[in-house]
Amino acid sequence: MEILHEAAPRGGSDASGLPGLVTQVRDTLRRRWLTLAIVTAAIFALGVTLVLMMTPQYSATARLRIDPARNPLAAADRNQQEALNPEAIDTEVTVLSSLDMARQVVRKLDLTHNPLFAKVLERTEGPALSANEREDAVANALLQKLAVGREKLTYILSVRYSAPDALMSARIANAFAKSYIESKTGSRQGTAERQAEWFRQRLDALGREVAAADARVAQYRAQAGIVQGGGLTQGTITDQQIAPLSNQLATAESDAAAARANLSAAQSQVRRGGADEVSQVLDSPVITDLRRQRAEVLRSMGEVQARYGERHPESIRVRDQLAALDAQLREESSRVVNSLRATAAAAQARSDSLRGAMGRLESQQASNTRNAVLADSLEREAAAKRAQYERMSQLSLESTQSAQNQIAQAEIVDAAQVPTRPSWPNKPLLFALSLILGLGAGAGVIFIQEMLVAGMRTSEEVQTRLGLPMIAAVPKVAGFANPADLLLEKPTSLFAESLRNARASIVGVRGQLPHKVIAITSALPAEGKTTTALAFARTLAINNARTLVLECDVRRAAMSEVLGERSKGAGLVELLREEVTLDQAITPSGTERLDQLLVRTPYFSSGDLFGDGAMEDLLGALRDRYDHIVLDLPPIVGLADGRFLAVLADATALCVRWDATPPAAASSALQSLQGDGANVVGVIFTMVDPDAEAIGGLYYSKKYSSYYQAG
Repeated sequence: MEILHEAAPRGGSDASGLPGLVTQVRDTLRRRWLTLAIVTAAIFALGVTLVLMMTPQYSATARLRIDPARNPLAAADRNQQEALNPEAIDTEVTVLSSLDMARQVVRKLDLTHNPLFAKVLERTEGPALSANEREDAVANALLQKLAVGREKLTYILSVRYSAPDALMSARIANAFAKSYIESKTGSRQGTAERQAEWFRQRLDALGREVAAADARVAQYRAQAGIVQGGGLTQGTITDQQIAPLSNQLATAESDAAAARANLSAAQSQVRRGGADEVSQVLDSPVITDLRRQRAEVLRSMGEVQARYGERHPESIRVRDQLAALDAQLREESSRVVNSLRATAAAAQARSDSLRGAMGRLESQQASNTRNAVLADSLEREAAAKRAQYERMSQLSLESTQSAQNQIAQAEIVDAAQVPTRPSWPNKPLLFALSLILGLGAGAGVIFIQEMLVAGMRTSEEVQTRLGLPMIAAVPKVAGFANPADLLLEKPTSLFAESLRNARASIVGVRGQLPHKVIAITSALPAEGKTTTALAFARTLAINNARTLVLECDVRRAAMSEVLGERSKGAGLVELLREEVTLDQAITPSGTERLDQLLVRTPYFSSGDLFGDGAMEDLLGALRDRYDHIVLDLPPIVGLADGRFLAVLADATALCVRWDATPPAAASSALQSLQGDGANVVGVIFTMVDPDAEAIGGLYYSKKYSSYYQAG
């Protein structure tokens, strides 16, 4: 709700900001509470009616769990992350809410014959719907009431369906969940079975290809003489023979060289000094033993010859024995040398034989090189086919497992239950929203009213727009036909105090010469000037001043009507027309020290009733009789009478109806008065909200409540 004017000061201080705004809102609500209540009640009643007319909807929810950990294929791969990304879950949500899934539910529950969907199948024009069209129409209607979503960051999918029938809502929600499970299981198994059959056919073909490749490799190896050893050792028979033959040839050549060297050394020693110098002869154990025996014979021969002489038979026997040993030594030495010669010849012969065999193998190895390359190519081809066969065999096993798997990756964890209460409409919430909407609409109406208000509310506005002080703020009084009577019944009320403030401002609180003739007027009709004039006159009389209230608004005669004295005797009109005397026209008011000169009946004439100095003469005569004369003038704008009379007064107070009188009208009236030379002393706010603190009246606040009598 917007406040159109700035907050008025309290006690002359600035009340702007939040406190001022709160105060302004409070004041506006107090002024417009009836409008707010009516608009709020009307919209709230309308909202309640609409809510009560709504068809209740029952919502049932089934929950599905999608669990990738239950897939045996996922569990077989230890490195595979068992998780579903958001895109995969969104895909499952789309599948659940697809038109095809809705068709399955329609067929399963036979919803084309269900009364709930009768309106969907109605067609006012054209041929009747076909069976497929009826099914599609009901399926589309299902999807409009279906809500599928993921619950937070879990693998739980909620399937909620709303319907006017509680039982049907649960059946449809469960039907969607079961159709999804059946669809996913059937499609997965069918796909896996087709894959398994294809894998079996492919495995048979690959098996035949692998067998053929292995046969070609074996056949070629047999033809080419290629053998397969342990580990990675493989090659032809020639390749396997040449390595050990090479080692044997090297050993034979080494042995032949050693034998030749020994033979050459022995022959050289024989040429230099005989066979006895040959090292093999010296190392022979036979020769060593013979030489030992010869040494013993020589020792015995020396003893025998010394004892018996050279011709003694014993000496001859020893010499014969020595000669026999020498002959044996020579034979043994010759045999050793011949053995060296034979060994050297044999070693050379073996070396020559091995060298010849090596030459033959090397020439055969060159011819087998091409065969080895072809054998490797065939082996690689066979290995590739075996690897392909093994991979295909693994895929076939996984597909077979999937086809045989009876555990679905999705399962119903919470079947939909028949709801006991409608989920929509939420009546308490909608009632509250209706109330809030009503309050908002009421506030909007008040805002518009406030925007349309052109009146003034604060003393600052009066000072700014009119350049006059606000001399009093007279509150609005309810429950009194004549609010001026409150002045007599409750002289300590706020109403009475406001008039006393007006008296202090106009008459003065010091001893200066008071204004005798005081005019009360307004810019427009119905602004409370007559009541204010009467109450002001009574205030003066109560304060011991002889006072006359003079009604000058001859076209309305409102004061006579308020006092109930219309058509009772003569009045101002008759006096000015010289039909009665002054004493006859003046009557007592019933209030001590207050007389009244009224207009008994409305008077309409084109003539100038107040011209020709008649009014000046009348006021001159009255000045001598009374301390104060209060003139109730007609409105200034649109009428000339008030302007003539205001000039005759000592002081003129302009009544401005609070929050109603347009500033332009008040400004126009003030300009007319000032232009005519009237002494306008200030503005009296009339019919002010008595609880408004932002009205420019500096005399009232909640703090002063104990100073006034409730009225």
